[in-house]
Amino acid sequence: MISAAYFSTMWKAFISLVFPLMLLACGADSKKQLSLRLGEGETKFTLGQSTKVRLVAPEGFSPDSVHYIMDGKTLEVNAGTVVLQAGRGGNHKLTAQVFSDGEATPVELKIQLLAPNPPEIFTYEILNTYPHDIEAFTQGLEFKGDTLYESTGQRGHSSLRKVDYKSGKVLTKTDLEPKYFGEGLTLLDDSLYMLTWQSNTGFIYDPASLERKSSFSYGQSKEGWGLCNDGQRIYKSDGSERIWILNPKTMTEEGYIETVTNKSVFNKANELEYVDGKIYANVWQKPSMMIIDAETGIIEGVVNFSGLRDKVTQHPELDVFNGVAYHAERQTFFVTGKKWDRLFEVKIVRK
Repeated sequence: MISAAYFSTMWKAFISLVFPLMLLACGADSKKQLSLRLGEGETKFTLGQSTKVRLVAPEGFSPDSVHYIMDGKTLEVNAGTVVLQAGRGGNHKLTAQVFSDGEATPVELKIQLLAPNPPEIFTYEILNTYPHDIEAFTQGLEFKGDTLYESTGQRGHSSLRKVDYKSGKVLTKTDLEPKYFGEGLTLLDDSLYMLTWQSNTGFIYDPASLERKSSFSYGQSKEGWGLCNDGQRIYKSDGSERIWILNPKTMTEEGYIETVTNKSVFNKANELEYVDGKIYANVWQKPSMMIIDAETGIIEGVVNFSGLRDKVTQHPELDVFNGVAYHAERQTFFVTGKKWDRLFEVKIVRK
């Protein structure tokens, strides 16, 4: 016969073993129920905005400490408020590192940081009109002095050209292999960089002879669309909301900005040109151009080029507005379109 004392001893042993496990399980469940809340629960904010932040936890859960981190930087909390300061707008991940019982539990919240103001609206004044090859499916334009470089697209017709912009005469031309669909280009130091669309391949050419020097592959970027540079870095659009920042020596993608308005993240940047800290970007399939802050990605202005296509010869293969180059000495922009027979020198003005 088993004595009462034996039952008592066994019960105490059971409690001493199981109860701590129950506490651990409860603690683990509590951590699974943690969430992060900003403001009144919204996920879109202005870049640099101050907002309330709090960890939502089950009743009874009390962390030792909580640290809020965004883009690898710890945000300072003052009276339950953080400043959503980041180097760029767009999509971000805010992480709360919750410390409890000697462990750190990450709690994440996806947010968007948008522009504080709507873009300004601009229009254009035509200063001069020049001939342009009506067969050129224009993808990229770039000036060096008075010499205009142009890249064209379509498989079997893609090329890199050196053009006399005043006459429209093609001075030198090199064709891409038929499998490639040519895209944007930029000139930096003694190299011309040119993209192809979906082949994950770009090429580097000698600007004097247009001889190909080497090639490069894309990293995380989606496709090859447009290129420009600020004299030190190369910017690459890929059909997404991101404009990638490339090291011109290695052509590796070292970062990116995301294009944003005051209402949303925008993903239509195509051909690019860099001027005085701004990226001028054709809007894909639209007669317009964005003016983007090259550091933050904020779209500060939109240029309406409506009506320009009506000023070229109309024909069945006429395509969209595309191609922008800045002439530094003249301080004007040159724009055209795919299979347009005119190149326009324009001045951008506030509407």
